[in-house]
Amino acid sequence: MHELGVTQGLLSLVLEEAEKIGAKRILAIDIVIGELSSYVDDSVQFYFDILSRGTIAEGARLRFHRRKGQAICLDCGFRFEVGLPLPDGCPSCGSPYLQVSGGREFYVESFEVE
Repeated sequence: MHELGVTQGLLSLVLEEAEKIGAKRILAIDIVIGELSSYVDDSVQFYFDILSRGTIAEGARLRFHRRKGQAICLDCGFRFEVGLPLPDGCPSCGSPYLQVSGGREFYVESFEVE
């Protein structure tokens, strides 16, 4: 259900920017979602379809782009990409001491208008 709030924010942002440039219709929106976030593409799409009714974004295609997180082994320094489920240890040395960053993004990368 937390997708409702982020989808409202996404739609408001895109509508505001489209209005600034005088767009007649929003055709597509490119959205970046981190692999480690808990956002579900289908839920964002569901809420977007409801929230965009009657706006210039109604019928716009959402294009989801997933980004992996990054991890670094605190023992050997090996860097690698991670997704869910997170690994139990470093693929290089097996150490369980990992520092994970990124992968929690949620933002509009770009959008197409008519």
